[in-house]
Amino acid sequence: MSNLSELIPAGGGQNNTDFVASGNIASGKPVILNSTGTATQVTQTSPAVTFAAGTPVEFHANADTPCLSMAYDSSNNKVVVSYAGGFQSPAYYGGCIVGTVSGTTTSWGSPVVYSSGAVGDITSMAFDSTNNKIVVAYRDEGNSNRGTAVVGTVSGTTTSWGTPVVFETGATTEINCTFGNGQVLICYVDSADTGRMKAIVGTVSGTAISYGAIVSSGFNYSFNPTACYDSTVNKFFVAWRDNLNSNYGSSVVITVTGTTPAFGSAVTFLSASVYNDPTPMLGVTYDSVANKSVIVYSNLTDSKKGYAVVATISGTTPSFGTAVKFNNDGDTDSLTSGYDPDTGNHLVVYRNASVANDPGTAIAGTVSGTSISFGSTIVYQSTSAPYNTTLAYDTTNNKFVTAYQMSTGKGNAAVITMGQDEVTNLTATNLLGIASAAILNTATGTINTWGSRNEVQTSLTIGSDYYVQSDGTITTASASPAQLIGEAITATQINIKDYTG
Repeated sequence: MSNLSELIPAGGGQNNTDFVASGNIASGKPVILNSTGTATQVTQTSPAVTFAAGTPVEFHANADTPCLSMAYDSSNNKVVVSYAGGFQSPAYYGGCIVGTVSGTTTSWGSPVVYSSGAVGDITSMAFDSTNNKIVVAYRDEGNSNRGTAVVGTVSGTTTSWGTPVVFETGATTEINCTFGNGQVLICYVDSADTGRMKAIVGTVSGTAISYGAIVSSGFNYSFNPTACYDSTVNKFFVAWRDNLNSNYGSSVVITVTGTTPAFGSAVTFLSASVYNDPTPMLGVTYDSVANKSVIVYSNLTDSKKGYAVVATISGTTPSFGTAVKFNNDGDTDSLTSGYDPDTGNHLVVYRNASVANDPGTAIAGTVSGTSISFGSTIVYQSTSAPYNTTLAYDTTNNKFVTAYQMSTGKGNAAVITMGQDEVTNLTATNLLGIASAAILNTATGTINTWGSRNEVQTSLTIGSDYYVQSDGTITTASASPAQLIGEAITATQINIKDYTG
């Protein structure tokens, strides 16, 4: 005998097995064994994506861009930023600008004013996905600092606005606007009432907004209430710095009945001081995969290091896992967070003020049970100490956009792509073999399994080991998650070896 193949039965017949195909299988393609006993071709549903930031783009060239807030309009596939300053100096009139994401960059329309008076130090924006409108809540300094909200409509790269409607006649500050279950929840601090946190529900109709009753929390001297909507329990979850209780981190669940909010009991998530300068100082996001909420914050008692903690809501009471540190450098400020439902990851953006140039930094976290783990960081703004940071997730392009104020006062925005491993049905234990011929879905066909030989390959290098890749190709690349399949014995045949390494 002169050929190695003559020593082996054609097709390695002793280890050929017939399987029913689940999905079409191409000839010569590797397959996995399903729990039902059927065979499926190895496929990759999405490739690996690198966690990275695009080049920042300036959206406001004037020297002051405070009061930033942001939302994504999914009906128009646009990001919308609210900010103050530069419209009619010196008054900080409130205005919005519309951004379009393309790849890893953004382009911007022209700003449109929504408030004829200065909007104070905070604006907050939410997208009403029921009515496809944006809502901005703000302090109207031109009207005795009253709490006010206005409804906007995005068209192309511009916005139009309804008539602003007052929701609080007293001096209002620390406003947060959140959408959930067809309603807009506005949490705010009434500075004329011992800094008490209050809440009110807004209902959008056309370009107008109407309100239910104001409900007081009884939590005095509250600071920076920040909310998310938990769709699992149909409740809102709020975190804030409790200035009446040693500046501890506190939280509460809000239940809305009709148009009336009701506060649960306050529960402390940090028995230490939350850092508060510059704002924003808290991020609160809901994880629709883990059915948990995540609070991110800067711990002043621990040298301003960045932390995150996972909250579980039961009834009207939150409970917390162990806090996890994501920035050990210290001086974590101007931080906020968002959630990517496509990867199931949370994104935290912050200014890392403990290193040179105070770079704008981002890190991704994944919830498991009642804890969260973090990977490596990236820098989205390397200079000019970004602050007044805000964040929105573009569900069409699967990107985050962060908008922020530079130390020069100008407004910048950067696109952040979340990292993601390839998604494949191949694991370290389910590789079955190679199809000897094409098999149609639900049909029965032959799979060359361990100890057999597949004879329908092309351009193999004799003597080389071959591996099944996560996308279903067969190559000599051995890096994980590739799985060893066998050795080439001719240019068209793989000896499917029953071995590892």
